[in-house]
Amino acid sequence: MTISLLDLFKVGIGPSSSHTVGPMVAGRRFGLRLEDLGLLARTAHVEVDLYGSLALTGKGHATDTAVILGLAGEQPATVDVDAAPGIIAALGETRTLGLLGRQPVAFDPAQDIHFRQRERQPYHSNAMAISAFDAGGELLERRFYYSIGGGFILDEEEAARNAPEEDAAEIPYPFASGAELIAIGDRTGLSIADIMLANEVTMRPLEEVNAALDRVADTMNAAIDRGCRQTGVLPGRMGVKRRAARLAQELAERQQMALAEPLAALDWINLWAMAVNEENAAGGRVVTAPTNGAAGIIPAVMRYHQRCYRGDRHAHRVFLLTAAAIGVLYKRNASISGAEVGCQGEVGVACSMAAAGLTAVLGGTNHQIENAAEIGMEHNLGLTCDPVGGLVQVPCIERNAMGAVKAIDASRLAMLGDGSHVVSLDKVIETMRQTGLDMRDKYKETSQGGLAVNVVEC
Repeated sequence: MTISLLDLFKVGIGPSSSHTVGPMVAGRRFGLRLEDLGLLARTAHVEVDLYGSLALTGKGHATDTAVILGLAGEQPATVDVDAAPGIIAALGETRTLGLLGRQPVAFDPAQDIHFRQRERQPYHSNAMAISAFDAGGELLERRFYYSIGGGFILDEEEAARNAPEEDAAEIPYPFASGAELIAIGDRTGLSIADIMLANEVTMRPLEEVNAALDRVADTMNAAIDRGCRQTGVLPGRMGVKRRAARLAQELAERQQMALAEPLAALDWINLWAMAVNEENAAGGRVVTAPTNGAAGIIPAVMRYHQRCYRGDRHAHRVFLLTAAAIGVLYKRNASISGAEVGCQGEVGVACSMAAAGLTAVLGGTNHQIENAAEIGMEHNLGLTCDPVGGLVQVPCIERNAMGAVKAIDASRLAMLGDGSHVVSLDKVIETMRQTGLDMRDKYKETSQGGLAVNVVEC
């Protein structure tokens, strides 16, 4: 399958791409499947089974809410985040859901969403099944879906083939490894961004690609700006206070003094990353980059380049195209799912992608870009996914700030060299995959290990 940059950079809502965006997509897909099979009008009742990680951290990640919205026909990129609570509240009163927004079915979230925490499906920890019944209680259709990270969804047939439906696009520069990507650049003289763009325009017109890149960049910037304005407490039992607005005000007030502080830029980078992830934790609109849990890293590093190097629209496009090419390698050869490989597959991958993108817009060669991407992951290997309380808040918000700073440092280290290095990007991706396989399940988005069990919820 050809992975598009629009597969990696999806506009959606928080708090999780695999636990919120994916299940919403799955819910809508199930409704559309019933419609295609001619079963929608006969459906009178729906039930949902959540397994593994989706069950263990589902409530903290709003998986139940996301499935309901998807069944109602909502999509992550267009759902009204302010209207969504009203849909859920109305369902709680009427126990009736408008399937795809038009077919009334009996649905009581408390009774019809089953959190099967002790059951794990063999294909992936993020598994769910949706069942439709007629008025007499006869099963009309039951379908398994797997949320494999970054909002990607496979149904049971696609999972059996181990891939989504193949597309017909024949791209000019196919690559399955970092070595192949570098070789294409050496042979053609094209940058990594140019290679990715040439592949993209076989799937959609150039104007559409550029518009999509601009929309992604604008959504990322909007998430930063909104996060810097919002105050209060994040959803959930822990009562975590939002910090970005206060930090933004403090930095603005001492901006003149900060001119003499050599590391003042780090404060802003921390702010921008945390602002996005506070928005994500609050269920706001963000971009999977490549996941919601790591959504703040690429926007923060892009904002850093924009403010410190006067980056423009063209720079944003180059940054995102380059980052996407690196993301494709992780998606294809390892994983971007915290439930599968831990947070190294989310924050680690985002750090690697951001390091590559920054190096590209700073004028780095393809070899330096590959080096930066490798450094970005090499020093995130083994990073666990251990959200306290099952919420994408602690340590996730600060972890994005750290990931953004690491990405910038990785880029600077790579730019000091000529691109030659001992450990290749391909080797570090394979190491990340193996590390994820060796990692115990309790450290992979289950809230059963790490900080999740060693920190008492407030």
